Amino acid sequence: MATIHPSAIVDSGARIGNNTRVWHFCHLMAGCEIGENCSLGQNVFVATGVRLGNNCKVQNNVSLYEGVTCGDDVFIGPSAVFTNVLNPRAAVNRRDEYRPTLLEDGVTIGANAVIVCGVRLAHHAFVGAGSVVTKDVAPFALVVGNPARQIGWMSVAGGRLHFNEAGRAICPVTQQVYRLDGDKVFRHIDPDHPFPKKN
Repeated sequence: MATIHPSAIVDSGARIGNNTRVWHFCHLMAGCEIGENCSLGQNVFVATGVRLGNNCKVQNNVSLYEGVTCGDDVFIGPSAVFTNVLNPRAAVNRRDEYRPTLLEDGVTIGANAVIVCGVRLAHHAFVGAGSVVTKDVAPFALVVGNPARQIGWMSVAGGRLHFNEAGRAICPVTQQVYRLDGDKVFRHIDPDHPFPKKN
């Protein structure tokens, strides 16, 4: 069963998973889907058609507009901004031009980042605070700046990966091994070094 603060507005038809917490002054519209074990901080807006997977954390003052889809274990920092139209005009109705934005499993969005619509953030991508993302981001990539550019790689546990000449890196958090092959990163599945358990 979900926990919903009395000040939150949850429209009929919004779907909320078990053990999800919806805090002060949130508004969830009909037709949105929130998974299990999620946390929506103060003043979060979730539009019709938005989908969040399980164990997502959306911090204060975030608006998720129609077209946004999040996988599992997604973190969205305070006051991050999403859009769904590339060329908005108040006098022009562009509801039929909404562009989808996809955040795959394990993605992190830093505080005050801007995610321009129509992009795909692949699994475990990491967007630095205040960045402006205008194009797709690769798995495990760390991007910062305006416009956001890749400056490195991050592990599943959120540790910075530094690859040696052989293309091998060890997560400083879990000691798990990662491999860089060209411009792609792969994690070495090792039962002796499991990922940290989900909260």
